[in-house]
Amino acid sequence: MKVRSLLRHPVLWVAVVLNVLSALWFALGAPVSLVTQIAIYTLYGAGVNLLVGYTGLVPFGASVFFGCASYAAAFFLLGGIGNEFAALALSIAFSILLGLAIGAIILRRKGLYFSLLTLAFSQIAFEVAFKWTSVTGGENGIQGVPRPNFASDTSFHFFVVVTVVLAMWLMWRLAHAPFGRVLQAVRDNEQRASSLGYNVYLVRLGSFTLMAAVVGYAGALLTLMLQGVYADNLSWQHAGDSLLMTVLGGVHHFLGPLWGAIAFIILENRLSAFTENWWLIFAPILIFFALLSPEGIQGLAQRMVRRERWTLTNNTIPPRPHAIKPYESAALAIDPAKPILETRKLSKSFGSLVTAKEIDLEVRPFVLHSIIGPNGAGKTTFYNMLTGVLPVSGGQILFEGKDITKLPIHARARLGICRSFQILSIFPNLTVFENVRVAVQAQRHGANGLFFDAHGLTAINDRAWSILDAVGLADRAADPCVNLPHGAKRLLEIAVTLAIDSKLLLLDEPLAGLAEADRVVVADLIRRLAEKHAVLLIEHDIDRVLAISDRISVLHQGRIIADGKPAEVASNPQVIAAYLGASKTSGRHMPPAVERLAHASRRPLLDARAMAVGYSGSTVLAGVNLTVHEGEAVALLGRNGVGKTTMLKALTGSLPLSAGAITFNGVSLNGLKPYQINRLGISLVPEGRRLFPNLTVMENLQLAARSGGISIAEVFELFPRLQTRQKARAENLSGGERQMVAIARALVVPSKLILLDEPFEGLAPAVVNEVMEALVKLRGKVAMIVVEHHAETVLTIADRACVLVNGAVAFEGEARTLGEDHALQARLLGVVQDEASASFAEQAIA
Repeated sequence: MKVRSLLRHPVLWVAVVLNVLSALWFALGAPVSLVTQIAIYTLYGAGVNLLVGYTGLVPFGASVFFGCASYAAAFFLLGGIGNEFAALALSIAFSILLGLAIGAIILRRKGLYFSLLTLAFSQIAFEVAFKWTSVTGGENGIQGVPRPNFASDTSFHFFVVVTVVLAMWLMWRLAHAPFGRVLQAVRDNEQRASSLGYNVYLVRLGSFTLMAAVVGYAGALLTLMLQGVYADNLSWQHAGDSLLMTVLGGVHHFLGPLWGAIAFIILENRLSAFTENWWLIFAPILIFFALLSPEGIQGLAQRMVRRERWTLTNNTIPPRPHAIKPYESAALAIDPAKPILETRKLSKSFGSLVTAKEIDLEVRPFVLHSIIGPNGAGKTTFYNMLTGVLPVSGGQILFEGKDITKLPIHARARLGICRSFQILSIFPNLTVFENVRVAVQAQRHGANGLFFDAHGLTAINDRAWSILDAVGLADRAADPCVNLPHGAKRLLEIAVTLAIDSKLLLLDEPLAGLAEADRVVVADLIRRLAEKHAVLLIEHDIDRVLAISDRISVLHQGRIIADGKPAEVASNPQVIAAYLGASKTSGRHMPPAVERLAHASRRPLLDARAMAVGYSGSTVLAGVNLTVHEGEAVALLGRNGVGKTTMLKALTGSLPLSAGAITFNGVSLNGLKPYQINRLGISLVPEGRRLFPNLTVMENLQLAARSGGISIAEVFELFPRLQTRQKARAENLSGGERQMVAIARALVVPSKLILLDEPFEGLAPAVVNEVMEALVKLRGKVAMIVVEHHAETVLTIADRACVLVNGAVAFEGEARTLGEDHALQARLLGVVQDEASASFAEQAIA
């Protein structure tokens, strides 16, 4: 087994490929220096890939380290350093210092700014090297660099191959070491990594410095190979060579830089001998791979042979223990008589807008303390202040009696404060196990350790297994996060929150977007966690909050208006007026659906027949029929994962049909692009709203508006609240206001059918009623398909209902029929589907 594992090791293949190339060149009698150059550039590309692939930073000018280390090696050898080994070691040390200096400056910026800053430093170095003739030789460079220990090119070649293979092995070990695992977490989700206690800036500085060391060593080797050094490697024309090689070979693959270096060096060598304009031939090759094989040569080969992937890391997890230790909370030693968290006159303002005003709150251990309030009340702002995401404008935050008001995010996390997020915040490209393990590592080991295996830390692995078992995910530990259903992702986020030995759990709408079965599971878990931790919960599901909470505080307009036991809060007149009362009374004024028969008698607008659609060869929907008449409102219901959002994607053209046909207003939609379908009159209001955050309400609407859609005045009549917020940027709107803008944006387009995906998700009851009343006004004027996991919410405003079970239609009929038949709802939409329910669903499908 060990032999087989060794044969599949990517570093072994680096050695094999370089030695095969060497043997081939010797056999042909060709100069071996070309293979030496390939080996050096493989290391150059691998160093860049360390930053791009593992950390997510893209340096346009990594050549600053390659070129500067080349000069450094030349200066050391010509300045009296007697051997190459000392010069190489000093060049690496020089590169590390240069990396620390440059990284300390440019890592304050991210994205394009970071990339351009690396290029700027490289160009500065080029100008110095090219024009400081007395020191660098200028255009002619420095020649005659001694190489006393490697008199022949052959001996130096084998030294390069051996050290490059060794360096590649060290980088493979680094990727699987504690520090390397943190790099991958930061790449996937910087905010989450910071909330677990990692100092993201220092982690990135460490990775940047390591990249500088690897690239610098490659640059010093090039000086020894050429026995000279030239300024060209620093110029902007060559600054991107390493990045091009990495992308050409496959940026998400460990062997990508090897294949990229081979292709780049050989093509450059052969094509430049044929024509000076060799880039005219090489550039189309790059374009070909960018368009047809985004994963480069490695990805193309894998699709052809379908074998070993050799991605950036092994995708294995440590073996599961025979007996998983029960989860133990780090908060059990806390004195229950003392508050664990206190806020004193905590305030936050954005200019003249006050979102939190002198909030005084105490959170005690082993108490499930919930915070409720209408959308825009300041709940998430309050959490952001508690965790350090936002600086406070006034007041204090005390944790276990210590003032933490000015501590950064990662420092608060190390004290035992951790949060979940309203929008799922996990590490999507890591396995379920690695999500939790890297979080446990944050508190118990940190990012220390460069070359030993992170999965060899037994205590951390055992703790990760205990937490996964506590939340019910131990059986899915090896699954990639992207394959998890929404409910399991919510459980995973709670597991990650627990993993840093949390004493205080800040849970931000953990039930948002969950089906009833998942809501029961997650709510029960939260209730059990409150027995061993302090839990502060934000949640819009008022009934659930009242049922599970020990204490409730109500935020309204940035102030605490009520605080106490659930029964006391529910009967508080201020709360009833500001929150609960709106929820209970607004529904009474919902207009009755007297138009249902009239809508059903109109001509069909959308007609989908025998639809089959899925992802990557799997089938999610099979043989589905759906008809929507002009002006009709259809509720599309079903448990999580049955294909509701998949159906909307198929109707909008973002997911192609495997079989079947869709016609809209007499026109076939098969094969049309999403924008073409939108032009015909189908508009999507997506889950999560997806507004343009830096544009105002008015700008979001004006950007979408086309002739034939409703006017801005009609939008304000439909949603009066938007008139007062028309100049506010979308990122500063509450969840309810964003949903109103998203619906209005679909209407300013000349739409005949709008598709609403979870339009009430995460909204306070009062806001839900506002949105529902707007939809009632639209009913009859525009057709609607509404996907919603709360059947009781949407069935009151829909004409018809369609329920999906296991990718097929299990019920289709009047919404009133389904709404009044609670047994039918339980069978199709309830927590479990027993044998009788399954039988009923099969009959309904038949």
